[in-house]
Amino acid sequence: MDAPLRILVVEDNPDLAANLVDYLAAHGHLADTAGDGVSGLNLAARNDYDVILLDIMLPGLDGLALCRRLREECGRSTPVLMLTARDTIEEKIAGLEAGADDYVVKPFVLREVAARIRALARRAQAGSPRQRLQIGDLSYDTATFAVTRAGTPISLPPIPLRLLESLMRASPRVLSRDDLVRAVWGDAPPDSDALRAHMHVLRNAIDKPFGKPLLKTLRGLGWQITEAG
Repeated sequence: MDAPLRILVVEDNPDLAANLVDYLAAHGHLADTAGDGVSGLNLAARNDYDVILLDIMLPGLDGLALCRRLREECGRSTPVLMLTARDTIEEKIAGLEAGADDYVVKPFVLREVAARIRALARRAQAGSPRQRLQIGDLSYDTATFAVTRAGTPISLPPIPLRLLESLMRASPRVLSRDDLVRAVWGDAPPDSDALRAHMHVLRNAIDKPFGKPLLKTLRGLGWQITEAG
């Protein structure tokens, strides 16, 4: 059995929040709850949680704003699993760009939520050796998570950051969809839109503001980061 985790559930539906807390408790985890965004942000900033379950539609402060403030103002890197009823690619991208690590779409299966929690917690706890990865004018320090291009700092959410590391370590080799899913999500693969959404976030961050694209899509094969072409 995995070690017990401390989890914050920020959800304004009291029945759903109670179901989540009961399920997590039955599997040995400890859960705090908040029914609005302001209370959720205060708890998330004040306490050390292994994972935060965060609804998007919240009174007082919505989940996107809460996540953004948690990252930018509070400096917290706690893994965030977004709970959303919105199934469009645009809404998913918005959540990832706000700093969420992953998401599940309502209605969801509690067992899937638990699997994603475990995967997020394991990735957060797994350290990586210090290494500076460099491709052209794109640089990534795996110890400090600092990404720069042409000397300009780039802010990336955690999952696009892991995609970037996988692609830079493999460069100039092409990584398939399956390669990237295994590298980032392991035994809890996401829905079919997730990888595309995270790659969109990554491309917008490392290529869009600059003259030469480094992230290449090879239709039917996968993705690579390279100066060539």
